[in-house]
Amino acid sequence: MGRWSEETVMKAAPDSSSLAAARKLAHPGPWSDSGSNDVLVWGKCQGSGKTPYQVSVDIIAPAYRCSCPSRKFPCKHALALLLLWSRGEAAEAGADTADFAKEWAVQRADRATAKERRQAEQPVDPEAQAKRLAARLALMDAGIDDFSRWLTDLVRTGLAAARNQPYSWWDGVAARLVDSQVPGLAEQVREMASQIHGRTDWADHLLLHAGRWWALTKAWAARDALTPDEFADVKAALGWATASADVQDTESLVGPWLVLGAHRSDDGRLQQQRTWLRAPDGTTVVILDFAGQGQGLAAPQLAGAQLDVTVARYPGSAPRRALFTGPITPQGVARSLGTGYSIRQALEQESAAVARSPWRTRHPVMLEGVTVNPQGMGWVHDPSGDALPLVDAPLDSLLALTGGHAADVFGELEDGRLRPLTVVVDGTVVTP
Repeated sequence: MGRWSEETVMKAAPDSSSLAAARKLAHPGPWSDSGSNDVLVWGKCQGSGKTPYQVSVDIIAPAYRCSCPSRKFPCKHALALLLLWSRGEAAEAGADTADFAKEWAVQRADRATAKERRQAEQPVDPEAQAKRLAARLALMDAGIDDFSRWLTDLVRTGLAAARNQPYSWWDGVAARLVDSQVPGLAEQVREMASQIHGRTDWADHLLLHAGRWWALTKAWAARDALTPDEFADVKAALGWATASADVQDTESLVGPWLVLGAHRSDDGRLQQQRTWLRAPDGTTVVILDFAGQGQGLAAPQLAGAQLDVTVARYPGSAPRRALFTGPITPQGVARSLGTGYSIRQALEQESAAVARSPWRTRHPVMLEGVTVNPQGMGWVHDPSGDALPLVDAPLDSLLALTGGHAADVFGELEDGRLRPLTVVVDGTVVTP
């Protein structure tokens, strides 16, 4: 995988306080018996007690272990060790693996093997499985029927009335959807409670999503007439998860895969990391990683990196979610992300994707030769004069990288706005 950059280590921190504490420990003084190989980084950190803390990090998974009592993953000691390693100040390569790190690695491998064995040996009861499925479908039917009536009342009383409702009103609707095993829809309703008070275009935003919700309830009612990919999209929008074990046994697409860009989000309860990849034939997929509060996400892949790895895709329409099914071997860094499109062409692609799956709110786009305008929250303009507003954009960084000149930008189209993730400047792929 190679040595992490300091920025990659920073992104692995569960919160800012852990990172601040790690920086205070990120010097060779308190560390001993450190080392690294292609998979592990390890070391001992002397704390206030007599016995130093034993720290081990699997840089491939990634996974973390420390003998300190912290409940955060990674803890400040693991972050400090990774900072030292990223700077080349500790954890020398080629050192004999410490016994505590070797023991931890063996235990993790044994647990993974045992889990796979249990899953393979566990008998499947088709009759019980069918009963569980029927019970879930009945519960979801009732919940979505209730939600349909709520949507009807929402429109009948008017959007202005909805804006005056307290958060508990929205939360009650979301709680009923969770009870009906429709968590994806519940999360959208919860988010709307804050969106309508934080956006100037709240009325248009609410109307758009209310229309999507209504279409989703109708699609669920007509699910027997949907194609497998269409039904998979509906299930994903409602929050019906597909087990990764069910995906790993499906098709495997070989690389090399080009990392187009990545984005992290955190709503306070759950962290999400999206990594967009493209194969040589143009197939685009997104890798989703999740972590609860206090946990660390997988290390983000470097934008522009070429990865020799196989992936398996979840069911649904393109671009599909995917997961890695084998070890990741970097094969260098590309100097470009390929041919881009004009803003008009990108919007046409988004329109076609929405026609296939109206529940999708996010679409990957590669724009060619656009310039950044810092007016307001920021815009990008292409040579034909078309423009898109930006969202979550680091304007200072974008302006510094491009210098006001045209550049290729990869990002996510979301509700008519572009979230820039990667910029190509003078033959270099960079993250703003």
